[in-house]
Amino acid sequence: MTGPAGRHCPRCGASTGALPARCAACGYESYLNPRPTGTAIIVRDGTFLAIWRVREPRAGFWDLPGGFCDAFEHPADAAVREAREELGVTVELGEFAGMFIGSYDFQGERLPVLDCFWLATITAGEIDLDPAEGSEYTWLSLADPPEMAFPTMDAVLRNPVVLRSRSRLGR
Repeated sequence: MTGPAGRHCPRCGASTGALPARCAACGYESYLNPRPTGTAIIVRDGTFLAIWRVREPRAGFWDLPGGFCDAFEHPADAAVREAREELGVTVELGEFAGMFIGSYDFQGERLPVLDCFWLATITAGEIDLDPAEGSEYTWLSLADPPEMAFPTMDAVLRNPVVLRSRSRLGR
């Protein structure tokens, strides 16, 4: 897996080298910036909701509801939207749990991502898992989470903000 090669200038189509690159034909500069994501860590009674991932990359691992931001979408709004799309529920975001630089393998390339996480609670709806996202869901212990689909998820679940939520939300 490699990073995007920036093969052609997005403005004039001239050949370019690997990113970052400055087009020799028109001067346009292209960069390889992280793609932002928004993810909800839905918590209840000292547990968090996890989805068994069915999509590549990383199919066959536990995942959190989240995904890439749409154009000009704030990561918090993406987290709420993704929970609705993947689980059929409305969530309310709580405390910001952290952001981490990670990677996402897509179409043979490794892309940088900026994964943003919020603690969340379900405020409306019953869980109706989108089968394109996951084959099952469960509530896992915040005290002993399994290996997750992406290292940034492993990191955030060890974050003190999340760990403190065990006692605050462990009613």
